[in-house]
Order: sequence, then C-alpha cells, then structure tokens
Amino acid sequence: MDAFYASAEQAAKPSLRGKAVVVGGLGPRGVVATASYEARRFGVHSAMPMGQARRLAPNAAYLVPRFGLYREISEQVMTLLRALSPLVEPLSLDEAFVDLEAGGVADDQASALAVGERLRADIKAVTGLAGSVGLAASKMLAKIASEEAKPDGLRLIVPGTERDLLAPMSVRTLPGVGPATGDHLRRGGITTVGEIAEAGEDELVRLLGKSHGSALYAMALARDERPVVAERESKSVSVEDTYDVDIHDRVRVRGEVARLAERCVERLRAAGHSGRTIVLKVRRFDFSTLTRSETLRGPTDDPGVVREAAARLLESVDTTGGVRLLGVGVTGLADYTQEDLFAQAQAQAEAEAAEALEAERNAEGEAHEEAQGEIRGERDGESPVEDVAETGDAPIPPAERRWAAGHDVRHADYGHGWVQGSGLGRVTVRFETPESRVPGRVRTFRTDDPALEPAEPLPLMAAPGEGAGQGPLV
Repeated sequence: MDAFYASAEQAAKPSLRGKAVVVGGLGPRGVVATASYEARRFGVHSAMPMGQARRLAPNAAYLVPRFGLYREISEQVMTLLRALSPLVEPLSLDEAFVDLEAGGVADDQASALAVGERLRADIKAVTGLAGSVGLAASKMLAKIASEEAKPDGLRLIVPGTERDLLAPMSVRTLPGVGPATGDHLRRGGITTVGEIAEAGEDELVRLLGKSHGSALYAMALARDERPVVAERESKSVSVEDTYDVDIHDRVRVRGEVARLAERCVERLRAAGHSGRTIVLKVRRFDFSTLTRSETLRGPTDDPGVVREAAARLLESVDTTGGVRLLGVGVTGLADYTQEDLFAQAQAQAEAEAAEALEAERNAEGEAHEEAQGEIRGERDGESPVEDVAETGDAPIPPAERRWAAGHDVRHADYGHGWVQGSGLGRVTVRFETPESRVPGRVRTFRTDDPALEPAEPLPLMAAPGEGAGQGPLV
C-alpha cells in the first residue's frame, strides 16, 4: 500500500486530499510513521524525528495514527490476497508476500501481470486507496520490484535479468543491510550490490562474519530461497511507552510498569496466547537501555502474575536519574495457561494495593498523559507506535479529555468531524466525512464541552467508478 497511513487519512478527510500529511507521534520525542507523497517532497520520511519533520514541512497536517481504521482497511486487502493464494505472508498492516504459483492463478509472465493489474484495480475498488505490486521469482526481488513500482504501479522483474538490475543499486537495497552494515561495507570500498558480487564470498565473510556475509553474498547474486509462509508465529507480545518528560518519581515508575503489564496481558489474551517469560525494558535518561527477565514455572495470562513479576524486575533497576521509556513484554508463548495458585491467593491483596497506589497518585495531583509510542525504523508487525493511537479510544470524563489531532469526534449539533488541534482548554474540529465533496467547516470548542464526544472512524468510500459491476475477487 502506498504511504498507507497518510493515504488513509487523506481519503477520510477531504480537506487533506492533495496536501502534505504526516502521521506519527506528536510529542517532543515523536517519530514519523508515514508521510504522504506531498510531504516527502519536502524531505520528510518515516522514522524521522517529528521535530525535524515540522522544520522541513511546517505547513503539513500532523496527525496521530488511527490504528483501528488501518486494521480494517488492511484486512480488506489481505482478504483480496487470500483469494489469490493460500500462501499469504503479511509483513505488516500494509505489506504482504503472495505465492501466486501456489494459488494456481499465474504460471507465466503474462498471467502474472494480469493478476497484478486486477489486484490493483480491486484494491482501489474496495478501499479507495492505491497499492503497488512487485512480481518476481523470489521474495527479495518482489519486495524490490514493489518499491520500484511506487507510487500506484506494477513492476515485473523478468527471470534472468535480476543480477543486471541489482548491480547498480545501493547495498542498502538488500534485506538486512542497515546503516551500520552499510557503513562497514563502505569502509571496505563496497557501495553497490554489484561490488558485493565482485568482492566474493570470502571477503564478505571477512568483513561481516560467516552467517551475515554468506547470506549477503547470495542475495547479491539474486539467490533467495525463502518460501512464502502463510502463518508467521508470534514469538512475543509487548507494549512500551516513551515519555515526553523523563520520569523521576519512583512511585510513578512503579505505577507505569503496572499499567503496562495490564495492557500487555490484554494484548496477550486478545491473541489467544499465554507466556512463561516476563520481560521489563527500561531506557534511562542517558539513553542506556536495560532489560530484565524472569521465567515462570508455567505459562500464564494472569494480569496479577505478570504485574507482580514486572514489579520484581523493576526493583533491580536504578531509575534515579530519570526514565524516558518503559516496556513490559511476555515471551515463550503458548496456547494454554498453568494456573498460579499463589497469584490467585494474592489477588485481593493486589487489588487493594492497586487502589492505594491510585489514591496516592490522585492525591499528588499528577497529570498522567498517555505516552507516545516509539517507532522503530524497521517494521516487525508489533510496532510500538500502536500505543500512540490508544489515547482517546475509550470515553473518559470530560475534565480529563485529551483530544488527539486527527482522531474522530461527534458533536450533538454539527455531526461527525475530526480534531485539527487542541490546547489552552480549546479544541478545534473540522466537520467533514469521507463522503464530503468539499472541505468541511472548522469550529472551536472548550475541551470539556459536553456536546463533543469521541467517535469511531467512518468507513472509507471506494474509488468512484472503479470496479463497477465486477466486484472484488472474493
């Protein structure tokens, strides 16, 4: 999918169509998740610090992600892909590999191109958004082809032409070559894929080690035997928050860890898993990152057990200088639980302790903000940026409301709209829907206006005139 999050926001908000849109964490430490092609012309790109993006494109629209909407669109696209083949390997919400041969829908170049063109048309018809398709004999080359096809295109790499295509490309084109590996190769006089092939396997092994060097040499020769795997098994479930201001209060740190443990278990249960190993991640004021783990005697999805284990792990970490990021995760996943009788016996005591902690926090008058999720440069299917979107998902008392830019609202008199911005006790809303033909009107309200409520995203409109009469592939 092309500039997926930003494109979805442009489709949902008529006033942003054709405009520069940046989606990501909006706090001082926020990072860009996706930039529209209009914003990319100013040099804005994913994984860039949000402050730098604002300097490059000060007039762009800056929005917090709405992952509920993105998941709905993603599932529509994945449904179209599964109609082509039983072997579909999602990489993230907006990207997947499909084995067309396994689906019996393509056995030569002409049929593959026809499938690719029909898929693009069906994606546009069903979602109203553009997707790009790369066709090749391997996963690595299909990925490269899809990047070459963007935006809104299709590219076929003809078998036998792969090495000529790869030779002039930067080494960063190959999977697994990040900034550090790229710099290491550059110091060895290697900057293109062709130069990797010329250097030979022995030289790559000398520079990068046996495993990495041999794998990189094979990819430079266009060798990629990895199969498309229909189900990618989850190895861990985790949540983490990055804080706009370092946390120094130990009581609040403990409270945040307890809150993260609860959210982690919610995600664990939603996936139908339990786990044996509890992991705590702490990034301190000086950017040093510490991880601590504890393995239980059996898998669990009990929030009390996970919360208690995370609290024990925290006791071994010095947070005196301040904390900028906290995370709680569960690994060693299983599909069953082993009841922890001790935890059950302690449940009431833990509930009372939690109530006491909450009372203490309220008494201190601290304003606990839902933290911005940190975005890693790579996509791993479990991006912490998802945590950004959770603010405002559930109704909260008017006095505590925080209106996230880009999120949906409904006003008793004016109907559906979205938050353009808020501050100083005011929130500005543009009232429009995906069906609006012209940009909607803008109005400003008090943040505690009882007539204004959070709302669920409205479905996007399918592209007008696309796919009429033929329907999707499913």
